[in-house]
Amino acid sequence: MKDCHLQVAKYQRGEVRLPNDSRKEIFTRAKTNRKRLKDGLDANGDPTPIGQRTQGSYAMRTMIVEKDEDYDIDDGVYFKKEDLVGPKGADKTSLAAREMVCDALQDDRFNHAPEVLKNCVRVYYNEGYHIDVPVYRHVVVKDPWTLEEKDYYELASSNWKRSDALAVTSWFREFNIDNCTNASKDGDKGQFVEVVRLLKAFARSRASWKGKISNGFVISKLVADHWAEVPDRDDKALRDVAKAVRDKLSWKQAVKHPVLDEDLIEDGNAKAKFLHDKLDEKLKHLDVLDEWNCDHEKAMNAWDKFFNTTWFSQQPDPDGAKSLTQKVGPVVKQGETRYA
Repeated sequence: MKDCHLQVAKYQRGEVRLPNDSRKEIFTRAKTNRKRLKDGLDANGDPTPIGQRTQGSYAMRTMIVEKDEDYDIDDGVYFKKEDLVGPKGADKTSLAAREMVCDALQDDRFNHAPEVLKNCVRVYYNEGYHIDVPVYRHVVVKDPWTLEEKDYYELASSNWKRSDALAVTSWFREFNIDNCTNASKDGDKGQFVEVVRLLKAFARSRASWKGKISNGFVISKLVADHWAEVPDRDDKALRDVAKAVRDKLSWKQAVKHPVLDEDLIEDGNAKAKFLHDKLDEKLKHLDVLDEWNCDHEKAMNAWDKFFNTTWFSQQPDPDGAKSLTQKVGPVVKQGETRYA
């Protein structure tokens, strides 16, 4: 396979990975939103959260540059279960908990008021991005036989359901460290996290795919399920994983949750089927990389077609002069013999 590691790695760092300045700006908005929520809950006489934590792609460092700048950040808010009770002492419903948080986040300065969605409260910003605030309750139960206490979290969805976004973040970071020789402690570097970003970039490379293809969480788990590090070859690691994901999805679309004993998506999932179809279609562009005479121009055009960009074809051939010499070689006069 034609070695395009330098170009793919450069593309990931410069065109796909969300820059640190953008991360800081988004997190600044999240911190402002946290204060708004706490002040609003206090003003309404509602319970005080026991914590607020960023999660999802922001926490896992897999946020990527969006062409339409439609960024989002998940910033979960956590309460004690015993604090979330109604006026008659019964547990608040999941809907009532989300409505409580939504009421606390209202602000006349918003052009688009925060609203209650199925799994969170969404806060919209004029710049085009939004903050999703999932609502959790911390549940502590005592075993009647051993009297040992166990605890877990539940998400306010269509009903209260078991969920642990913090454990997902820990799983992702640990997987990156345990399976990548170049991983950094902050989670920003590591071939695993870098390939996840690249495959997410592929999934969002065509506007017509939006809403039809698997989300970042599913893609992250699929990459983990088929991971095999290829040191110093991000191009090959990406291609190998993409092929393995395509092959798996061709016969089964169910994907296991990384920390809960349940499926993340079930077999027959339409978005997973769409991901399979697009991988199957676009991976064919990379077949040229296996040809013995694949040169820089052919390789760059192939990656452009895969990612739907023109970035690669603009990259200079790092071995341009050397390659030219190798192709032309010394002139052999008629009647002479040159031995290698």
